[in-house]
Amino acid sequence: MSKIAVIILAAGKGTRMNSDLPKVCFELAGKSLIQRVLNTSIEMGADLIAIVVGYKKEMVIESIKKQDNIHFAVQEFQKGTGDAVKCTENLFSNFTGNVFVLCGDVPLLRKKTLSEMLAVHTKENAKCTVLTMILDDPEKYGRIVRDDSGKVKEIIEYKDASDEIRKINEVNTGIYCFDSVELFNALQKLDNNNAQSEYYLTDVLNIIYNEGKPIESVILSDKYEATGINTKEQLEELSRYYNTL
Repeated sequence: MSKIAVIILAAGKGTRMNSDLPKVCFELAGKSLIQRVLNTSIEMGADLIAIVVGYKKEMVIESIKKQDNIHFAVQEFQKGTGDAVKCTENLFSNFTGNVFVLCGDVPLLRKKTLSEMLAVHTKENAKCTVLTMILDDPEKYGRIVRDDSGKVKEIIEYKDASDEIRKINEVNTGIYCFDSVELFNALQKLDNNNAQSEYYLTDVLNIIYNEGKPIESVILSDKYEATGINTKEQLEELSRYYNTL
């Protein structure tokens, strides 16, 4: 059985939280957001967990319960999600297997969902499997674009999307499972020619697709499970939902 690794993106400040506290250190039901994501990673039996830190990195590192398989990578400058993942590359020099990329501010993601993604990924020998959602109001999420056969071929960020693309209601959750070798090979080919001048992790998917390699997807039914927290109001909403579970 292939090894499993997890990369958790936790470098951002979270300016819309209006606090000096790193966003991932806010708590939901008595546990920090990052610790909840970490606990799910541990439940998956991850052999390697790489956490990307940046803003007030010492505070984030201090908030996490230590384990031998947990390592940290520092993103000094906020240059996008692709750059954040690339910061972990040296941790994967001796790793071959599948790697999940998770967001440190998505606390309600379940092991069951990751296990479903891994099952599809493994069965189809995919090089990338992306978790998507279908929303009545897709807001400013990145849009999932499929080819004529129904396979995901690219993810277009809202700021880069045409009016036609913005009509698509299938969106990216920011949660992926990659073949580790394919991931880091594709990261070398990223550019920042986009509306935000950032290195998008989403572009990795299109690079893999254009190389003719298989991409799969899993559609999530419970939007709260993949909801990221950007404001205190969203944290309160997610806390209320958590209390109904």
